[in-house]
Order: sequence, then structure tokens, then C-alpha cells
Amino acid sequence: MPFLPTISTLFILLSAIFMAFGWNFIAKGKEKAHKNAMIAASISALLFFIIYMSRTIFMGNTAFGGPKELEIYYTIFLVFHIILATTGAVFGIISLTLAFKRNITKHRKIGPYTAIIWFGTAVTGIMVYLFLYVFWGVGETTNLFRAIWGF
Repeated sequence: MPFLPTISTLFILLSAIFMAFGWNFIAKGKEKAHKNAMIAASISALLFFIIYMSRTIFMGNTAFGGPKELEIYYTIFLVFHIILATTGAVFGIISLTLAFKRNITKHRKIGPYTAIIWFGTAVTGIMVYLFLYVFWGVGETTNLFRAIWGF
């Protein structure tokens, strides 16, 4: 298994686990534990993003290595995941901003949607990892950065 994709995917999983704990804590009225869990979820998601972007910039993108007839379905799934992840990131930043500014009324309204979107992002992100690195052979790695600048 490739090291960096495995580590970054573990951070996706951790972010979802911390978020589940955070949601549970707030349902029980444990505000401090909720805050800590959500901060841990956010840091885990940020670590995923940093590792993912660094790997993508310096090492490249991994193409789908599965059967050709499934490639279109993988691509559609990947686009769905990217849209979900982008939406989740925007909602996450808004939710965190509202919480830190103590605008709890709006935070309570948007928070559950943020969590649901992020759970979907985590699940689809883990599925992308499985499609690329576990179920079939690893596809070719392409690197636009290297292609343009020659290193």
C-alpha cells in the first residue's frame, strides 16, 4: 500500500470519527468536549488536505487502475466526491467561524448539515482510496508540475 495516500486517508477517517464524537457530545450537552472533538476533526481534515495537496503537487495524481469499462463510473463517483468535499470544506469553515465568533444560533442551524456533508465526504474519500489502491492495481501517476517544469 502506498504510504502517503494511506496516511492521508487515515486522517479522513479520523476526522469523521472525531466529528461523530463531537456530535454525540453536543447532544449530551457536553459543550467543551464537543468543541475539542470538532477542533480535532478539523485538524485531522486539514492534515489530510495538506498531505493530499503536497503529494499531488510533488508526486502527481494516480489514475484509475481498474477495468476500463468501470473507468467512467469511477470518474463520475470522483467528481461527486470532489463536489461533496468542496462543499464540506466551505460548510466546515463557515461552521467553525460561527462557533468561534460565538454565533451559536446560526452554528446550530448549519452544524448538522456540515456534519452530514462531511460524513459523506469521508465515506466517498475512503471509497476513492479503495478504488485507487486496494481493489485493483494502482494506475499510472501523472504529474503536471513535472511535465511543465521538467522535475
